[in-house]
Amino acid sequence: DGQWIYFQWLPAGSGWRETLKPYRVRAQAGAKPERITDAQADSVAPLLADGALAPDRARRVVSVRGDLYVVDLKRSTARRLTETVAFESNPRFSPDGQRVLFVRDGNAWSIELATGSTKQLTDLRTADVPGAPRSAPGAAAGGRSGSNAQRSALERDQRALFDVIRDRLADDSTRKAESAARDSAAIRFVTLAPGERLAQLSVSPNGTAVVFTTTTSATDARNNIVPNYVTPTGYTEDIPNRTKVGDVQPRTRLGFQALPRGDVKWLRSIDSDSLIANSQVVAWNEAGTLALIVGSASNFKTRQLSVVDAATGAVKAVNVMRDSAWVGGPCAFGCAGFYDDDRRIYFVDESTGWAQLYSTAFDGTDRKALTSGQFEIYDVALSADRRSFLFHSSEVSAFDRDFYRMPIAGGARQKLTVGAGGHDATPSPDEKLLADVQSTTLRSPDLFLATACPPAAVCKSAPASQLTVSQTADWLAFKWIDPALVKIPASDGIEVPAHVYRPEDIGAKPNGAAVIFVHGAGYLHNVGHFWSQYPREFMFNNYLASKGYVVLDLDYRASAGYGRDWRTAIYRFMGGRDLQDQVDASRWLEKTYAINPERVGMYGGSYGGFMTLMALFTAPKHFGAGAALRSVTDWAHYNHGYTG
Repeated sequence: DGQWIYFQWLPAGSGWRETLKPYRVRAQAGAKPERITDAQADSVAPLLADGALAPDRARRVVSVRGDLYVVDLKRSTARRLTETVAFESNPRFSPDGQRVLFVRDGNAWSIELATGSTKQLTDLRTADVPGAPRSAPGAAAGGRSGSNAQRSALERDQRALFDVIRDRLADDSTRKAESAARDSAAIRFVTLAPGERLAQLSVSPNGTAVVFTTTTSATDARNNIVPNYVTPTGYTEDIPNRTKVGDVQPRTRLGFQALPRGDVKWLRSIDSDSLIANSQVVAWNEAGTLALIVGSASNFKTRQLSVVDAATGAVKAVNVMRDSAWVGGPCAFGCAGFYDDDRRIYFVDESTGWAQLYSTAFDGTDRKALTSGQFEIYDVALSADRRSFLFHSSEVSAFDRDFYRMPIAGGARQKLTVGAGGHDATPSPDEKLLADVQSTTLRSPDLFLATACPPAAVCKSAPASQLTVSQTADWLAFKWIDPALVKIPASDGIEVPAHVYRPEDIGAKPNGAAVIFVHGAGYLHNVGHFWSQYPREFMFNNYLASKGYVVLDLDYRASAGYGRDWRTAIYRFMGGRDLQDQVDASRWLEKTYAINPERVGMYGGSYGGFMTLMALFTAPKHFGAGAALRSVTDWAHYNHGYTG
């Protein structure tokens, strides 16, 4: 009903070992958060869960902890549909709103809302499930042997001599016809290949078809193990781990079945001859006649968005994205769906070099760019009335993230959040208010309440009301450095964003040395007006500055937030352009602060540890010391999905 905001929180002063706890706060300026019990949180979980809307937009069906609920959005009540040990998921309403279709134990089911009657719609089984058909060796039933001619002659004699034989055969024929008629209305038994497992199953809203994906593990792949030395038993235990880069990968297939008795049709989610790494169902249109699927190639260079005809299983591409390096960026494999009464499909595409919002007709024609510019679009959704798109974007700058509303036809965008920094906003059910998790470089994320201006209105910069304070008084009293955002000139003419922590900013005397912090992951955004993903390093950088060091923190090439070319600049050479950005930063420190390269140190973890090692071993004249933490030392031993 929009009266309360529920959230997970670790209040100021909590122990460092403590986990997030459930809280709620009234959606009113100045309201105080109150702790709720786990039981209270469980009781409202169905009301807060995401799920599919009914055609009347007055109900939502959700899956919570493996059981199904129908939520009355006007009354804020939930009706429990199932309470089983089985796990029910992926529920959606039928087009008439009278049934809910869902997945249970790897098969599609439906439940009549008026009666509670359930019906199984598919019977997909793995080859090792009891009851799956198998071909048996040896003689046929009854142990019969001998020539066909001999048996046929004997059977003719038996029919001619005995009325009872003729009557039995007539009865058998009648029973078989009746059984065949029943079987024609029953669901088809489908057995997957040996070793093949169901990965995803999605049933159409009208219950006439399913689209599913399977995976078969590579039997000759070899997994690593990681020894775990700290165990309750005192014995070293092995932790199963991934394969190494380039090893045999699991095989995936995309299947289609018309219900109730259609044969399984195996589909290709990519039109080209590329090996397919994975496929998944993104959405169905409300009528249940089209499924939207996405497929990605095993070489990571192709992503195809397609529609599947629920009547025939025919696949038609609506958008194919190719990249000579690899397809990625925000919304690389999501942020897509049907809209405009199912006449159009929206999706995010990076083909211009920046992740932007596009649409096509449902058959792939009439492609339109709904946004454009040198910024990125994140997590797109439709408004409650389906007349607007809601999304986060870096349109203000690469160093800020805000929440926007835009008409489904495109055009002017309304910026709904106020203030520099990072915003992660969730609208109230009526979309008049925003629960905004907001942060700045000096303030960790806190919950704010803001008013969302109406569609087409001129948004005024009304300040949001802060509802939580996650910092201790000691933290707030300390004079933390608000690092300056600078641009480091790189040797290829590009300016690399960086934070600089100066000793003078904390009242310390420079000692003539510098430290460069290298963030991990590679594809991560750390320089901006928002709270760092490295809060401990933020504090350590302050400590180093207090001891006289100039500290530099770069969003080097491969970092997130700066478009496709920035993201892929390390293609086939990690430790190339990204390392050169660090070298150029060392030169900048020498030019700007007269710091000798021998007095420039570097530290970082994971990818940052790799960069530190590369700097010390391949560019030693630019760095005097380094601390490489939990480093990747050989990419052949890392993750196939990251470096494959």
